[in-house]
Amino acid sequence: MSAAPDALREITDNFALLDEPRRPWLDPEELKQKFLARSAGVHPDRIHTAPETVRKAAGDRYAELNAAYNCLREPKNRLRHLLELELGAAPADLERLPTDVTDGFFELGRICKEADIFLAERARVQSPLLKVQLFERGHEWTEKLLAQQRELHAKRDGLLAELRSMNPAWDAVSSASALRAGLPFERLEQIYRTLGYLGRWFEQLQERIVQLSF
Repeated sequence: MSAAPDALREITDNFALLDEPRRPWLDPEELKQKFLARSAGVHPDRIHTAPETVRKAAGDRYAELNAAYNCLREPKNRLRHLLELELGAAPADLERLPTDVTDGFFELGRICKEADIFLAERARVQSPLLKVQLFERGHEWTEKLLAQQRELHAKRDGLLAELRSMNPAWDAVSSASALRAGLPFERLEQIYRTLGYLGRWFEQLQERIVQLSF
């Protein structure tokens, strides 16, 4: 789906702001160095003695560059921005994920519910002896949740590797070429959504790990 040229021009291109080509994967260290180089001259610490108009303009520019950097360094946000630039609109909030991914998230939901049951049980216990027994079970639960987090990390790493493998397709097509319509936008949107879910489930697991540590 293509948007009207006028709509596309209204979207700030964060890739262009940091002199990065539009592509699904960016090298984190290279991106950081480009941000530091471009923002050095307008950093508030460098121009605090300048006239107010200069400081305001520099502050606005620094904020713009900082926002672009924060957007592009986070893979999920970068994909959302890339899709918005290419298609003229951000991905819609639809629940479309591959079945195997959905099944994995259902299993995570089951594990989190069981952890919540244990936490509620532990909160009701007053006996010192039972508390010792539950402490051991709590350690087992912590290890189980940490193992799930490691699996989420592995899935995320796999998706990032897939994004990196897509870069040549983007690099081979100029930004003005009609051939860009053939780029794998649907898969890119799937990865964007999956990264979002992975992040939310990681936080759900972390919340329970923290509760178990008390």
